[in-house]
Amino acid sequence: MLHFIRNTFLHPLKEIIHDSRAIGIILLFCTFLSLIIANIPSVNIVYTQFWENTFSNTNEHYLHIGFINLPNSIIIIINDFLMAFFFFLAGMEIKRELSFGELSSFKKSFLPVFAALGGMLMPALLFLLCNKNSIYKHGWAIPTATDIAFTLGIASLLGKRVPLTLKVFITALAIIDDLGAIVIIAIFYGSKLKVLYLVLSAVIVIVFYMLNKLKIKFGLWYIVAALLLWYCMFNSGIHASIAGVIAAFFIPINNLEKLELKLHSPVYFLILPIFALANTAIIFPENFTTTLTNSLSIGIFIGLFLGKPLGIFIFSFIAVKTKVAALPEHTNFKQMIGAGILCGIGFTMSIFIAALAFKEIEFQNTAKIAVLIASFVSIIFGIIWLRAFSKPVSETEI
Repeated sequence: MLHFIRNTFLHPLKEIIHDSRAIGIILLFCTFLSLIIANIPSVNIVYTQFWENTFSNTNEHYLHIGFINLPNSIIIIINDFLMAFFFFLAGMEIKRELSFGELSSFKKSFLPVFAALGGMLMPALLFLLCNKNSIYKHGWAIPTATDIAFTLGIASLLGKRVPLTLKVFITALAIIDDLGAIVIIAIFYGSKLKVLYLVLSAVIVIVFYMLNKLKIKFGLWYIVAALLLWYCMFNSGIHASIAGVIAAFFIPINNLEKLELKLHSPVYFLILPIFALANTAIIFPENFTTTLTNSLSIGIFIGLFLGKPLGIFIFSFIAVKTKVAALPEHTNFKQMIGAGILCGIGFTMSIFIAALAFKEIEFQNTAKIAVLIASFVSIIFGIIWLRAFSKPVSETEI
């Protein structure tokens, strides 16, 4: 019986979990499922309000017990607590790449760093050009983000059409993009800063530093410090998810790979699907056409679909032509444009920033719908472009 269960269910499940394509497919499925349920008249109100449910008798999203302040709704727990694990994993990936990966030297890192800079500046500029005199200008950072999981998942679907070196470039670029988004969130999308909690956060960072200095093995002390840092960040006015990145940078190098492997499946196959379900529970407005044609939607769409590839291509072209960097091996500029189009898949991080940029649910929903449409169009055009301008490579280059 156990042999039957293992062969019938567990082995196929393991194969799915370790298939990079599965992440994007599952996130797409959760998104479409959430949008469908949210727009079924008989259940939509119950479904959308479920994520806003609180755990106490009050309707406030935060629970106050004496001087302790904690999340008090499902959506806040997902976006502020569970997503900290996603940022923790992203932080470890950034640290690994900086330590001995594609970002470990100037020569290796310059092209993806410079390209990522262009891929953030151009979308923000195009968004602001569309919204310079509008009430939506605070959302300028929404189209600057790239979804690592989705982008690499789609690149994997293309198989031999995408050289390994181009996939590595996209990975490095997306990681830098995430780091840029994290900095943007910390600086521009926090609430009113509370000095006491910022000081306590700084003290905990010093504790992390001392744990590293004394070469304390990863264990209970690190976990307790990480939880305390999350709590202080949650109450400081800086978004709590940033605690995940800070904690990740203090994880001992020899523990990175083991921790990444442990967190990969729960983060990508549990936390992110839940995030997708909760944050795409959007009831489409009656004036849907008007929603899609307002400056907020247009700015996000143009920023992701045009700004991303344009910025990545221009900055990459400058870096290569000035000979401060070289194109990835077996890659040409046409493929770089295709990579830029795929980087227009904002999804997770763009939706996350949209929820922070606007307090008004109507604006949030409009931004999220625009992100979803831009990401979907980027997927379609990215696949078409790379299939048209890439020849299949040998097995050694996949």
